Amino acid sequence: MTNTIDRTASTTVEILHIGGPTVRFRYGNLTWLTDPTFDAPGDYTSGPVTLHKLTGPAVPAAEIGPVDAVLLSHDQHWDNLDHGGREFLTTVERVLSTPDAAGRMEGVTGLANWESVTIGEVTVTGVPALHGPEGAEVLSGVVTGFVLQADGQPTVYVSGDNASVDLVAQIVERIGRIDLAVLFVGAANVDRFGDSDITLNGRSAVRAAEILGDAVIVPVHGEGWHHFSETLDYLARNFEYAGRAAQLVIPTPGELLAVTAH
Repeated sequence: MTNTIDRTASTTVEILHIGGPTVRFRYGNLTWLTDPTFDAPGDYTSGPVTLHKLTGPAVPAAEIGPVDAVLLSHDQHWDNLDHGGREFLTTVERVLSTPDAAGRMEGVTGLANWESVTIGEVTVTGVPALHGPEGAEVLSGVVTGFVLQADGQPTVYVSGDNASVDLVAQIVERIGRIDLAVLFVGAANVDRFGDSDITLNGRSAVRAAEILGDAVIVPVHGEGWHHFSETLDYLARNFEYAGRAAQLVIPTPGELLAVTAH
């Protein structure tokens, strides 16, 4: 099944939400994948926080097909890069992530904030992200987002695990118009920062959408793990009450979604 969102423009981005933060999409004649996670449900006890995965991928790694490049928000958390995801990276020629990840993993290109690389006809820029409140890097580590741009293509923003609306404003101020934003949501909270969430919640996602103007908002990484404290239904209600329901397009894992943006 393919759902089509008409933005009265001619350029369509084909998106397949695999589950959690993992999204395959076509852009600039290339196939991209975000934060690969392909493990079955289970518990991750290594590290300072135990994470509980509740649902597996809607599409197994063996059925993803060839991927030209992976956009990896960060490598230090199991819900963004699990065992199956690490194995998948060995099949991909280009992996972009943080400079810290590049220092820990072979074959990874690290992008500092605002640093760009070109893959095919696509320019990929690393953009700031903050995985929690101010100063969260001490516990959460460094994370990154990405902006993709190409001639004749919509500008695409992949937030990564970012909780800061102020950083979204900085990205828009520097990059300009964003046509499609893949936002990591769910109000993730592992109780390391009290009541401060470490990804966008329903209220902050609406504020981010306001800053992003009329960009199509595709929310991901809001289900499938115990540490998400808000549902996608709650997110949708927040957008509805804010008069932005038409801006939000919630993908169904395992189903192709064709988003036409400009």
